[in-house]
Amino acid sequence: MKISTNIENINEELILILNLFSGRISKRLDRKEVYVDVFVQDGVIDINLSVDGKIALSRKYHYELDKNEKVSKYEKRFAKIALYEYLSKVTKYKAPWGSLTGIRPTKLYYEILKKTNNIATAIDILKNEYLVSENKIQQVLDIAKSQSVVKVDHNTIDLYINIPFCVSKCYYCSFISMPLDKCKNLVEPYVAALEKDVRKTLEYIKQSGLQLNTVYVGGGTPTSIGVENLERVLKILPRDIKELTVEAGRPDSISKEMFDMFEKYNVHRISINPQTFNDKTLELIGRKHTAEEVVEAYSLARKYRFQINMDLIAGLGKEKFADFKKTMERTLSLNPDNITVHTLSIKRASTLKDGGETSEIKQVQKMVAYANKMMNKFGYKPYYLYRQKNMLGNLENIGYAKDGKICEFNINSMEETLSVIACGANAISKRIFYDTNCIERHANVKNIEQYIDRIDEMIEKKFELFSK
Repeated sequence: MKISTNIENINEELILILNLFSGRISKRLDRKEVYVDVFVQDGVIDINLSVDGKIALSRKYHYELDKNEKVSKYEKRFAKIALYEYLSKVTKYKAPWGSLTGIRPTKLYYEILKKTNNIATAIDILKNEYLVSENKIQQVLDIAKSQSVVKVDHNTIDLYINIPFCVSKCYYCSFISMPLDKCKNLVEPYVAALEKDVRKTLEYIKQSGLQLNTVYVGGGTPTSIGVENLERVLKILPRDIKELTVEAGRPDSISKEMFDMFEKYNVHRISINPQTFNDKTLELIGRKHTAEEVVEAYSLARKYRFQINMDLIAGLGKEKFADFKKTMERTLSLNPDNITVHTLSIKRASTLKDGGETSEIKQVQKMVAYANKMMNKFGYKPYYLYRQKNMLGNLENIGYAKDGKICEFNINSMEETLSVIACGANAISKRIFYDTNCIERHANVKNIEQYIDRIDEMIEKKFELFSK
């Protein structure tokens, strides 16, 4: 199917809608040419969708611009809705998230709620305008309720620290993460540059009159660089941070000495991520450990006071529902504080993009529905959600937590409610201008060697963003 439009820069967004119906469009329909005509006048956007020159759908959408909003935002949004409505009608398929292809459905909900000041109206708009399913709307409402306990202070800022090394590269991973066996010589100089970055950043936060809110150390796998190297970074941080998270995702990078060091520097949260408890799948995806080693690492961590998150991925390898069900049951038996259920996303920078195996879509949909059911049964509540392009089944990633065990950094990051200043290669600082509700970003260079060589430049550019 060929899609074209009279509006610049929205073709890619229309293709995302078309992709929702991949495999559902008949050969006859696939030969059609679809033209989306968008006309704007006085708070109304007219959409006329033609198929082979004949009008197939006409819609009028009303909009109201907030300060600093552009009409192009609504041109794109309503063109997508119209195309989705047409394709849903001719294929008789309704995607769970309707016409939404963005990564933050809850942020859209908050945006609508701010304009309407009425929850019932916001629900009606999601259901009847964006065509989101009732099940997914309920997930959004549950997450909004969980997030209501977090109060945002605009005089505070979150800090993200990136350590882009790992024990091995998983086939689904698209992060800039180097396997240690290929770059051990870079670890020490990287840590030295990162130490400088973190020190200067903490000084800047203090001089700017800001307060440090939460700190998240991610990667990669931060624990892969060893106790001594990671300690060089953690010891720089203040001891009174409200929430300090360190990803310890790989059991083959964890030890008692590592956890003793974490306790010394007041680490609050860690992640120990099985992804699956199926040993065959672990080997297939490039993990260098067994499911039992995950349990051993978890048991060791439970001797400390850390809150523990465990990540699971639905759709790995050719896993069937029964495989995921076993993983879910094993995870629940361990009773972690948080469980994050990811839907596998096929990303351009991952090995998976080149032909790695995935589960069937119907199996993945069943996995995610089962996860949500079991989370509710065992007292876990959804508290953040995000979506990615090329995600199997047009589904989502959801973080679940027990009462009082949410990760505030995750909420602030996903909902873009608090500025983040970031250290490390490929770390992205994000400044929110609260008076205009605009966001600007600065990304450090991805290449580890370039980050080391250009560390002063990276620090300066980040500070320029926050000094505007």
